[in-house]
Amino acid sequence: MSFNEIVQTITTHALPVLLAITLHEAAHGYVAKLFGDNTAWAMGRVTINPFPHIDPVGTIAMPLVLYIATQGQFLFGYAKPVPVDFSRLRHPKRDMIWVALAGPMSNLIQAVAWSTVLYFLTGFGAEERFFYEMAQAGLLTNLVMFAFNLFPIPPMDGGRIVVGLLPWRMAVGFARIERFGFFIVMGLVLLGVVNALWMLPIMTASLFSIQWLLQPLASYLQLPTP
Repeated sequence: MSFNEIVQTITTHALPVLLAITLHEAAHGYVAKLFGDNTAWAMGRVTINPFPHIDPVGTIAMPLVLYIATQGQFLFGYAKPVPVDFSRLRHPKRDMIWVALAGPMSNLIQAVAWSTVLYFLTGFGAEERFFYEMAQAGLLTNLVMFAFNLFPIPPMDGGRIVVGLLPWRMAVGFARIERFGFFIVMGLVLLGVVNALWMLPIMTASLFSIQWLLQPLASYLQLPTP
């Protein structure tokens, strides 16, 4: 992979990735505040400023090294998790579901927004490839974050949703997985299980749903049906 290709990828992905992780984490904190826990709000983490959410290793160094080392075939990173004190929520077990769901939903909404940008760029015949590639990066980044974070193993958002949905006795037992959850998820990622059996089906279904939602706009702009 050439230096120019790396620079081009960074420039087209920088804004979409920063927006994706910033709004994801801020959404967790904002919904937690709505349901009674202002921990993240008091720490200034409910913000669209990306810097409080950036982890130097997980957000910058690790994704860059993996991207270069694997020729763009594998990419993984993370932001600083927003602190949430679930015990301060008005109904901890139930409200945990909404706090956990807020992050992935923010990514799904962003995926719709970037798709809308793509539709307008295509409909109005924009010729600048940079903006197309940025919008495509925004769509893909947010679909990946939406699907990956919904994986049903704690500490992923999907795992916390499962804990909130299970009966108390089962929820307590399932929550104990969290201390090993990161290693379980990474192992399944490396084995290709997460990608093949979880992310690709969810991303495909999500993209189909977005295209269905934006069909009136596509018709208005006289775009070909996907």
